[in-house]
Amino acid sequence: MSKTAAALMFQGTGSDVGKSLLVAGLARAFSRMGLTVRPFKPQNMSNNAAVTDDGGEIGRAQALQARACGLPPHTDMNPVLLKPQSEVGAQVVVQGKVMGNATAREYWSMKPKLMPSVLESFRRLSEDADLVLVEGAGSASEVNLRVGDIANMGFAEAADLPVVLIGDIDRGGVIASLVGTAAVLPAAERVRIKGFVINKFRGDTSLFDEGLQLIARETGFEALGVVPYCDAARRLPAEDSVQLSTSPAALENSGGVVVAVPVLARISNFDDLDPLIAEPGVDVVFVQPGQAFPGNTDLVVLPGSKATLADLAFFRAQGWDIDLLAHHRRGGRIIGLCGGYQMLGKHIGDPEGIEGAPGGAEGLGLLDVETQLTGDKALVAAEGRELASGNAIRGYEMHIGNTTGPGTQSAMIELAGRADGAVSSDGRVAGCYLHGIFAADAYRQSLLASLGIRAASGLNYDQGVEDALDALADHLAEHLDLTRLLEIAGAN
Repeated sequence: MSKTAAALMFQGTGSDVGKSLLVAGLARAFSRMGLTVRPFKPQNMSNNAAVTDDGGEIGRAQALQARACGLPPHTDMNPVLLKPQSEVGAQVVVQGKVMGNATAREYWSMKPKLMPSVLESFRRLSEDADLVLVEGAGSASEVNLRVGDIANMGFAEAADLPVVLIGDIDRGGVIASLVGTAAVLPAAERVRIKGFVINKFRGDTSLFDEGLQLIARETGFEALGVVPYCDAARRLPAEDSVQLSTSPAALENSGGVVVAVPVLARISNFDDLDPLIAEPGVDVVFVQPGQAFPGNTDLVVLPGSKATLADLAFFRAQGWDIDLLAHHRRGGRIIGLCGGYQMLGKHIGDPEGIEGAPGGAEGLGLLDVETQLTGDKALVAAEGRELASGNAIRGYEMHIGNTTGPGTQSAMIELAGRADGAVSSDGRVAGCYLHGIFAADAYRQSLLASLGIRAASGLNYDQGVEDALDALADHLAEHLDLTRLLEIAGAN
């Protein structure tokens, strides 16, 4: 396949080795050099998604990478998105639109049919770019998944791309993971790897000089650099729920505002919580299955879910419904977002079997609303105001379902003149469909003031993300040879 832009693919020795953030940081660094940069990930698996300007959805990591390039997110940046709905199945989104649901085995047979769409999106991105930075998925060494592969070497071969391999030293065994990846790859694929990067190093990088030499000798790959752990990366949105690991016990004696977030089995769009995490004086605790809500919780946020009815049952199985009602009786506040909003109502029906077998379930009963999971999926950026404070808000809707009932007469927000959500008669329970609402600085500050934080922090969340991207770009420019990376990519 011919390409009009230079391109370089980053593959990992495993999941969570830092591919997404490395691509984001490099996208910002190369963009600041005056290049027109585009991010691309052929296939992503995540329930953390973003709405695009062209009316679709892509993985949240690619939206962050687009932001690093100074661009709005576009469906071509992530043409295949898998959104897990069960242990064995996922919703398949192709070029921003839902194609259907598939088990792992069904998707295996579907993958070869998706390559034309993937290459089409890559071609379109390449047409108006100087450089395309491509992110692989999972591990390059998964040769057992090579047939029909569109995520790693299968795509690199189809698009004729050079590859940089990333190893994570923080998890241990980085020498074995890099050398082992080279050992299991066929020779025709191994030659595509032009070099390797060691990521998340802690301490004196010179102490790993012999390790670099050993890896280069055993693999034939060029050592392209060692990237120390970057503190700024912690301030950027995470895509994988593996990051949600705060312990409630650690916050029982917290002197700040405590926000409890139950980690649902199919939690989605949990980056909604990032602005609260960034706030000084706020402790966001992600309550793990089997754990109880902290007794000093001020606010419970019920997050989004990819499978609302299944997660409602999961919520009850942990005993969280009892914790939630006790929290409410003690005068605590509750906010539900999207699927969490639906759960707070009196009933959720799924007559068409969108999430599984047709049926329904009683909700948590804290809002006087009911939801029917019918109709087309809402995918739209939106802005308006939070009605209690009057403060401006903005974000995006990404949901299936229509929520009605007396509770909607007391809406939580207004979007372009349209009321959305509901507030309980006592004012302590609220919910709406808008993701990203906590990123609105004035609204977030008014919410925290109502929870007892006396002085506004002055945090500008969006500017903080921009500053973190710049800091990450500076960090990579210091520890990687950007000119050499451009040479490998084929840039003039």
